Amino acid sequence: MATETTKTAIFTQEQESSKRQFRFNGQGILRWVVLIVTTVVALFPMYWLFANAFTPILATPPLTPILVPAFKLDNFERLLVNNKFYLNWMLNSFIVAFVVTTFHAFFDTLAGYAFAKKRFPGRNLFFVLILSTLMIPIHVTFIPLYIINRQFGLIDSLWALILPGTAWVFGIFLMRQYIQTLPSELEDAARIDGCSEWGVFRHVIFPLARPGIAALAIFTFVRSWNDFLWPVIALNKAQNYTLTVGVANLQGEFMTDWGIIFSGAALAAIPMVVFFLFFQKYFLEGVRMGALKG
Repeated sequence: MATETTKTAIFTQEQESSKRQFRFNGQGILRWVVLIVTTVVALFPMYWLFANAFTPILATPPLTPILVPAFKLDNFERLLVNNKFYLNWMLNSFIVAFVVTTFHAFFDTLAGYAFAKKRFPGRNLFFVLILSTLMIPIHVTFIPLYIINRQFGLIDSLWALILPGTAWVFGIFLMRQYIQTLPSELEDAARIDGCSEWGVFRHVIFPLARPGIAALAIFTFVRSWNDFLWPVIALNKAQNYTLTVGVANLQGEFMTDWGIIFSGAALAAIPMVVFFLFFQKYFLEGVRMGALKG
């Protein structure tokens, strides 16, 4: 009887274990299905853009979405032949996005370090005042920003796009929150070894904050690359346009060559994808570290 009871108990445990494993496997499969469906839905607009870019399209786009591209370069050839300034637009966008991202990575990290680790009168008040500017709509600032740039003679130049973007309130907040998670003992050890305040920031804070800086760089580069409203106000000459303004001007008044627009938008999207893939490792590392230290 005891042996039969033991066998029955073992069989029951095995059944419960198999049911539990099947339940877990079912949940795992469901998660994968949800992730795959979400990924397909998120990437479909990008795929549709490139499918149209590689399919010869003239004035009228097809009524049904193009799912299988023709893999022809007709649209790209007409884009580069008929628009002599397109490469200028891409270069202008890259210069503006790269310089603005560099400025943000330095100045936002420096300000975030000051608000996170330094002690000075009114620190919290100043930080709250800076954060309160996020509630101001950016469109309200365009008129005074235009007047200031005109007085300095920067209108219709790339400096009108670069200088207003030397710092970002969200970037200061992001870096301040990240640097707060770094141990202060490392700064004290560096000071004991004879490091100056600049040396502490350069050799301790900046290297440790690289994951946070990478996340900030991704946000800043994409934001600057896609910026449209301020460049369309500040730039007048076609050779000074950024990609967003230039591609928008490809649309004609009476007829629009959709093939050129699709190919121009596709080429404009490539640098953002490459930039994200390049910094993806540091971005994910910053997310993981923030989650562990949170």
